[in-house]
Amino acid sequence: MSLPLHAIRVLEFTHAVMGPTTGLLLADMGAEVIHIEPPQGDETRRLKGFGTGYFPFYSRNKKSLAIDIKSEAGKAIIFELVKTADVVVENFGPGTMDRLGFGYDVLSALNPRLIYCSLKGFLNGPYENRHAMDEVVQMMGGLAYMTGRPGDPLRAGTSVIDITGGMFGYTGILLALYERMQTGTGKLVKASLFETTAFLMGQHMACSAITHQPVPPMPDRVSAWSIYRVFCTSDQDQVFIGIISEKHWERFCEVFDRPDWKNDPRLAGNNLRIDHREWFIPELEALLLKYTRAELVQLCTTAAIPFAPIARPEDLFDDPQLNAGGSLLPTVLPDGTVTKLPATPLDYGGERTTLRHHPPAIGADTAALLLSIGIDKAALEQLVQRKIIAIS
Repeated sequence: MSLPLHAIRVLEFTHAVMGPTTGLLLADMGAEVIHIEPPQGDETRRLKGFGTGYFPFYSRNKKSLAIDIKSEAGKAIIFELVKTADVVVENFGPGTMDRLGFGYDVLSALNPRLIYCSLKGFLNGPYENRHAMDEVVQMMGGLAYMTGRPGDPLRAGTSVIDITGGMFGYTGILLALYERMQTGTGKLVKASLFETTAFLMGQHMACSAITHQPVPPMPDRVSAWSIYRVFCTSDQDQVFIGIISEKHWERFCEVFDRPDWKNDPRLAGNNLRIDHREWFIPELEALLLKYTRAELVQLCTTAAIPFAPIARPEDLFDDPQLNAGGSLLPTVLPDGTVTKLPATPLDYGGERTTLRHHPPAIGADTAALLLSIGIDKAALEQLVQRKIIAIS
């Protein structure tokens, strides 16, 4: 497969999730993404807890350049690489790249075609110099309020704002690449965590504007659909079922042998079923509680209605859909672990993106990259001895 970004070189000054997400999307579509990390390695490699999976997942199809960018020699090498690059991606704290000497004004002067993507907590405004993290903006942007039960704000179960913000950065880069084809010049592109959260809250803000009422958290909402919730099963498991059309409702009543519900005028339509939810939902829960999870899955499949058994992340390794469709990529992690990780969820011209390079060891590509810009082997050895670079 000839990937559309195969001719694009990206220098990635990133850590954690937001910036690496942007780099991963570019890399999966063929770009040469060079992850720039200190000689001792990106600190993200050593995170524990939920951070354990950050570097292994977001680093496939990338190269590693391990270099001390604070040293004069390291800075000179970066400047040479910038001249060969199409894109720079960075998600360091506010002002960090400028303090290091790698701000947009400096690098674009070296390479006017350079697209510079800066990923931050906030766009321009009173908050722009504040530090932010995914959980911070989920709290201040309304997402945690909408996710948790009343009085119990709760962050979403993954780094949803980091990832979505990184996707907006990716989108901005693609737009700038397209514009550069016409103008020949690069552009400064910015994306942020807080404004991304606000964008995700847009539908709720519109609801508030129309109803003139506070928007209730999702667990306390009245759904737009009469049946749209998790139900318990007889084997102490759970299945989500959604009925979002009258055809769904008719098939549900037929398969679950409830002609009385199908013919009940009180339930003749989605909105009527919502109006009668106080007696109807308990009866529905009692009906579904008679079945095991496997039985409910089979019945819902027969009825051709939306449903989902409640899965955990580790369940996805064996998911038939993901395994059959090329959505899991066999991956060797830097510590030698062999696993399967999700591909970019995109079918591009009938093809899925593939794994071309496993997540790199620290400095795996340092030597080759420096040789490519004219640094000879003797100079490489001196840089290693001076701890300017690391080679693996």
